[in-house]
Amino acid sequence: MISTNAFDYINVMDKAADASWKRESVLANNIANADTPYFKRSDIDFESALKSELGKSRYGTLDRKIRTLNADLSGLDVETFKEYDHFSYRLDRNNVDPDSEEVELASEQLRYQLLTTAISDEFARMKVVLK
Repeated sequence: MISTNAFDYINVMDKAADASWKRESVLANNIANADTPYFKRSDIDFESALKSELGKSRYGTLDRKIRTLNADLSGLDVETFKEYDHFSYRLDRNNVDPDSEEVELASEQLRYQLLTTAISDEFARMKVVLK
């Protein structure tokens, strides 16, 4: 983590990109196990963690919330969870819907591309300012 205010948003986007990369792996694993009996799908929920962390400093600008969040980014470290309550129509009790997983995977790939582009753009803006 870089400890200057100039990198506050980059640090948060970096955590988001890490979570997105991890979620892509989890979704790919779900797809790979779509035919495994009794397999339960896994997922990651970064958005809830980010919302929770930003909600801790209720009043203030987004800049102030991000600055406060950067003091301790460990709240944005998300873990994989299993969905046991997701209803399954299948006899083998597997709750993976390959079509839904593929849509989620495509969406997550776009999110990751967006995040990496946004991080690159932030560095490009800083480079222009430093010239």
